[in-house]
Amino acid sequence: MNIAVFDTHVLRPDGRMMHFDIVVRDQEPDRNKDAVLTHAHRYLRAKGIPADTLQAQECRFCHAGFASPSVEAEINRIGFAIFELQNCD
Repeated sequence: MNIAVFDTHVLRPDGRMMHFDIVVRDQEPDRNKDAVLTHAHRYLRAKGIPADTLQAQECRFCHAGFASPSVEAEINRIGFAIFELQNCD
């Protein structure tokens, strides 16, 4: 599966910068910015982070690539995958 990766930064309520990638199929409508932001909000809510802290300019297309089997399975299951990079605890 070809994927698109969106680099995302969110300032947490505790002042730390949260950094994660949102991974989706590299096709429309999956890689549409509004769809990607919806996934980001869902992820943030699940983490207990106020989703309204995310702005569109903090979520940018980074690169395209090919999904590993585990990432492909996650995208097929819920529509996206998350790579947690910094302060995602």
